[in-house]
Amino acid sequence: MYETLFAYACLMSAGLIPQSEYGEYLNTHFMKTPDNELPLNLEWCFSDKNKTIAVIFEHCGNSMDYNAFGCFLMRKLNNVYFQNGIDIETFCSKLYIVWQHLPYEISQVEPFWTMSYASDPLSWGDEKQTRELCEKMLHFYGTERFRTE
Repeated sequence: MYETLFAYACLMSAGLIPQSEYGEYLNTHFMKTPDNELPLNLEWCFSDKNKTIAVIFEHCGNSMDYNAFGCFLMRKLNNVYFQNGIDIETFCSKLYIVWQHLPYEISQVEPFWTMSYASDPLSWGDEKQTRELCEKMLHFYGTERFRTE
């Protein structure tokens, strides 16, 4: 649960997914675990996106399985990259925002480290290299392309 919530917070913060997508997950999870305080607190602050993100970052960042987090995050990023038709420059600028929210210990390792520099080749006009970096990052967990959920 923490891994998914943290990924949603990162993605919402960067504007890569709508808050409604996170809301669907939260509602489903809340119904499965009504006694868990965190989903209840998140239901209460749902209408305030910034507060929601802050609560998730405060409660989840140090309590998650980074491998599970990375796999879920890459699946979501994969959907944005391959299915939403986002331009590469915008995608990379949003990746950098995601990277800024990561706990330090994972921000410095792959596939997450790529988020910090994937757009660099664009500065000298090398879109191909940027795409190669992004796609290598997206495929880090061993899949060519994830299916839509």
